[in-house]
Amino acid sequence: MKGNITSSIKRFLVVFLCVFLALIPTFSSYAASEDGQGEALTVGVPTDRCPIFYQDADTGEIVGIGVDLMRSAAKNAGYSVTFKSLEEETLKDALDNPSYDVLLPFGSAISSASGQSSIVTDNLLQTPFTLVTEGHHDMPPFNVLKVAMLRSLSGAADTVHQLYPEIEITMYDTMQECVQALRSNKVNALLHNSYVWSYVLQKPSYSDLEVQPSSMFSMDFRAGTADTPRGREIIRRLNDGIAALTDTERQAVILDYTSRRLYRMDFGDYVYKYGLFVLLIFLLFVALIIMAVQRVHSVRRKNEEKLQQMIDHDPLTGVLSMQGFRKRVVELLSTYPDVPYLLAYVNIKNFKYINDSLGWDAGDELLCFWADKTRKTLSDKEALCRISADRFAVLRSVGGDEKLKWDDREVIDAVRTYFLDQGKKTRVQICGGLYVLTPEDHREIDVDHMLDLARVAEKRVREMRSDGYEFYNPEQWEKGRQIADVINHLPEALKAGDIQVWYQPQVDYDTGRITGAEALCRWDHTKLGWLQPADFISTLEESGLIFDLDSYVWDKVCQDLQHWNKQGIRRFISVNVSRCDFREDRDIPEHFHNLTKRYGLDPEQLRIEITETAYAEKSELLIHATEKLRGYGFQVEMDDFGSGYSSLHMLKEVPVDRIKLDLRFLTDAGDPERGRIIIGYMIRMIRSLGMQMITEGVETREQADFLRDQGCSEMQGYYFYKPMSIEDFEKI
Repeated sequence: MKGNITSSIKRFLVVFLCVFLALIPTFSSYAASEDGQGEALTVGVPTDRCPIFYQDADTGEIVGIGVDLMRSAAKNAGYSVTFKSLEEETLKDALDNPSYDVLLPFGSAISSASGQSSIVTDNLLQTPFTLVTEGHHDMPPFNVLKVAMLRSLSGAADTVHQLYPEIEITMYDTMQECVQALRSNKVNALLHNSYVWSYVLQKPSYSDLEVQPSSMFSMDFRAGTADTPRGREIIRRLNDGIAALTDTERQAVILDYTSRRLYRMDFGDYVYKYGLFVLLIFLLFVALIIMAVQRVHSVRRKNEEKLQQMIDHDPLTGVLSMQGFRKRVVELLSTYPDVPYLLAYVNIKNFKYINDSLGWDAGDELLCFWADKTRKTLSDKEALCRISADRFAVLRSVGGDEKLKWDDREVIDAVRTYFLDQGKKTRVQICGGLYVLTPEDHREIDVDHMLDLARVAEKRVREMRSDGYEFYNPEQWEKGRQIADVINHLPEALKAGDIQVWYQPQVDYDTGRITGAEALCRWDHTKLGWLQPADFISTLEESGLIFDLDSYVWDKVCQDLQHWNKQGIRRFISVNVSRCDFREDRDIPEHFHNLTKRYGLDPEQLRIEITETAYAEKSELLIHATEKLRGYGFQVEMDDFGSGYSSLHMLKEVPVDRIKLDLRFLTDAGDPERGRIIIGYMIRMIRSLGMQMITEGVETREQADFLRDQGCSEMQGYYFYKPMSIEDFEKI
């Protein structure tokens, strides 16, 4: 009896163990489905069918009606799914890609591109397909209907052909192409499922499209995979999961997505919807740009006018500068050819003593008082300028002895006693020279020449007595015989070698390297000793002999350059060309071209310096000559720029390579800060025009540092080197 009981217990345990082992997979599957960590499936879906399948713009996650339903069915079946965007154009191509476990959506089983059969699940939901037409167009009968569909809906297109073989279907890559085909009457309607239409027709520019109320057909929405043992197992389990879905769950998912405003407008949508507003904004933007450009032009024009004003006027006294005076005199003599004028050159003899004893401020106050006093006596037909320092020039209409005495009493005497009236024991000594203009001066206006003649008379006063004024006449020109001596002895001096070529080095201040030199001349006169160029150049220009001297200097420079080239030393020399050298019957460019050929020189080694005075006086002739020189390969420099003739118009017209800036704005009397501002503007202007530049007359380190800071590093002046003989030049 006891043995039977023991045997029964053993049989019970064996049966219980077998049942337990058999239920383990079921428990495991149930547990996995409960915690969402079942067997992983990769599901391939298209992502261009919002709200069925699409990528969330914020998270990048693939979502949609089909995604939610598939995830729920897979969870019921014990799977954990990962959705992947289809890379292939069609499901047939995707069936051959082993990276997908399951694909969506299928209407029915199909063969892959390689011919492999597929197996599909039960229906996840029914998707109604509806037609969309333009609102103002009637849809024709089905037997003549032309429909546009997306190329990715090739499976649905096959179903349409089966149901309605007479319908003509055209496939397009994008919905935009489909809509364009509809609007251009290539097709009568568009076909897609109604869920997609709920998204697509949210686009503002599609507001004229209408969904036809009745659906053409409803297509099954199934998952599918390749017909393999594993595929059949997946489909079997998914069918169980689909069967567990209720209609309420399905409708909740569909309602959730179709009621959302999923469409996000692009730039084109905003333009379509807010076109008029956008146009107004655009026009406002354009108007603002135009106003800004006009403002820039206005500011630039004002700056140019301000710069021109600064160039044409003396910064200390406010009267005309030498350049402004020249232009004003030409204007007055041309406008009033019958008015008799005299030109006065006036100078304070003891101005240096005033500055040294009373200070620069006192000297500046005196100059301003003088300018203001004189300006009040002038009419609109007269002009006043400050030439430089304490030197003034006045163009005054002739009014007889009484007017001259009145000017002397009201202006000159007031200036003489300016400091005495302040209780200071300093009397101002004024020397003046007066030149009465001739009819020839009105026809051939040469302001510099007239000033030179007035200066001759002023110099006689300064040398012969303390102050006063004199009229110019030829008998008072004490240096007449000396000038004649200079003229008569020039040919002999050139032949004897009494005139020597000296060189003043030009340096790059940043590196200290010598970049070239300017050729100058010194005359070892047999009677007068060493003469500076200022002692004889103007005389030779007036007598017409300056070309003889210049030709001699140019030839000597070319000989020196040839000598240095043979030594393997390549140098660059600037040579001066007088304004009097340029004549209609003289070809200066050809002369230099022949020189370089004769001595075997590179034209770049010879830099041609022409003063801006020459350009101002003979602009058309010199512009033509400059263009020809540059055509031969010479570099042309505008010399003495800023010396009082500067013209922005001239810079625009004259095709020079390099500007030689005159440092007068920093060395002459006047407001030094204004001088630095003018120099800075000039340097930036020259650089902006794409020209090279060098500054001459640099005498102090402060000037050199300032120029370098403003962007000009190439300089010439006594701070670096004085003019020197060729022997000394070769040593450095």
